[in-house]
Amino acid sequence: MHIDLPEKRYYSIGEVAEAFDVNTSLIRFWEKEFDVLKPKKNAKGNRKFTQEDIKNLEFIYYLVKERGFTLEGAKTHLKENKQKTLSRFEIIRKLETVKAELLKIKDQL
Repeated sequence: MHIDLPEKRYYSIGEVAEAFDVNTSLIRFWEKEFDVLKPKKNAKGNRKFTQEDIKNLEFIYYLVKERGFTLEGAKTHLKENKQKTLSRFEIIRKLETVKAELLKIKDQL
């Protein structure tokens, strides 16, 4: 899954949940479970997610939803192998983007 959000400084929880096609409750749950998620909150308590938060959410989504990790397994993996797995994850995402572009070109031929 590739998250396609417009370039902004902050995203609301609704925008984030829609981009990931999940409920806002799952985003709030993951925020409690994973300490790498630290959205800012305004005076009303509304969460504002940064690009870094989106990147971390995408990584958590990848581990839990795509790779089938348990929450505990994902937490451990993030702590022990974060840089190695994050590098692989970024390469996979870039390759998926290239593949999508090549398929568009193929369809235009």
